[in-house]
Amino acid sequence: MEFKNIDEQIIQKYKEDETLMVRLFVQWCANHDLNPQLLYQKAYPEQSTNEVLKEVIDSDEGFDELHIDNETMLDVLQMFGNEDLAFVVAEEIQRLK
Repeated sequence: MEFKNIDEQIIQKYKEDETLMVRLFVQWCANHDLNPQLLYQKAYPEQSTNEVLKEVIDSDEGFDELHIDNETMLDVLQMFGNEDLAFVVAEEIQRLK
């Protein structure tokens, strides 16, 4: 019984962290006038709509004036294993320079 509770806590924590990562990505895109859905689709063309991404965009609970620097964005994406999205973001960073 106790193990199930720990497993549930781990899953919940991961979901919260994933949502934070997506919020940072959406805010980074907003900082650079980029469409997060288009970038995500470019990184993962075989995937259908990412529900967490859609929920974050629809919730409009952005960080208003939070500026996420490029290195932090890349680090966060890589930390979550989103190498394909990190690659697309890195391409955009180069294009923006």
